[in-house]
Amino acid sequence: MAEWDSGYKLLFSHPELVEDLLRGFVPEPWVADVDFATLTPVKGSYVSDGLRERHDDVVWKVQLREQWLYVYVVIEFQSEPDPFMALRLLVYVGLLYQDLLRRKELPADGWLPPVLPMVLYHGTAPWTGAVEFRDLLTPAPPGLERYQPQFRYLLLDEARYPETALAGIQNLAAALFRLDRSRHYDELQAVVEDLLAWLATPEQQSLRRAFGVWLRRVFLRRRLPGVMIPEIDDLREVKAMLAERWEQWTREWEQQGLQQGLQQGLQQGLQQGLQQGLQQGLQQGLQQGEARLLLKLLRQRFGELPPWVMERLEAAETAQLEAWVDKIFNAASVEELLK
Repeated sequence: MAEWDSGYKLLFSHPELVEDLLRGFVPEPWVADVDFATLTPVKGSYVSDGLRERHDDVVWKVQLREQWLYVYVVIEFQSEPDPFMALRLLVYVGLLYQDLLRRKELPADGWLPPVLPMVLYHGTAPWTGAVEFRDLLTPAPPGLERYQPQFRYLLLDEARYPETALAGIQNLAAALFRLDRSRHYDELQAVVEDLLAWLATPEQQSLRRAFGVWLRRVFLRRRLPGVMIPEIDDLREVKAMLAERWEQWTREWEQQGLQQGLQQGLQQGLQQGLQQGLQQGLQQGLQQGEARLLLKLLRQRFGELPPWVMERLEAAETAQLEAWVDKIFNAASVEELLK
């Protein structure tokens, strides 16, 4: 998870991406009053009373009319939504305010500045966590509810945005969503070409490199686990590398998975063949090997799996397992794939 985290944080260390995130995905009238030329990164590691540090958040400040606005972005990689995200963000924002007090960086009026807490969610399952903190609380008796914290965050659930809406705008954050959702080479190539057209000037070299790093460290390692990817980061060079080697890498990944499955299957088949006969043992071993391979791919694709998935794989015939492997990257969820 550290590689994914660093890849996203590198992208969101560029003000252009933060600006497009706010302009394109925060439907509030006050965004028109933001002076994006003042976007400034904020130290995003705070020490709590328990001396625990946070390093997996992105914090910027920007001038909004006559005051500073702090934008606190949490990038969530879990395959399943966190039902207590509202509590987590409440704590994070509190730590941010505590840090501003400690460093004496309050506005001239002495009051705490406004904060926009955002969650950028990349999971496959729909987000079901409460976005308002009060929805996590047991209902209080009359008169007590006024003393409960009032807090909510802005959820950006990547899967909820239609592809047509994302592809119809020149927006770096939308391009990142499109890349993340690409399932085929043609889709990936189209987004990379858009990015190269938008980021063509020498001043945008750093951002081109950040997208190249994200593609190599996050996208390719997630789509083609185990395949050796050259250390190339510039987006133009990554595009050329993808055009030249995508099919080769896909074949290597499939071959690695097949060899691993055959090896595991043969080992189990030989062991069982001592008791049940070589032919029957090999067949069952191969089937179990393919089931283990598919289980590994499912975990890499969808994260933690419910218990019924293993039962379904163990009960499936070899032909069905092979069919599921062929469709794994086109399925939006494990339920859709194994239905």
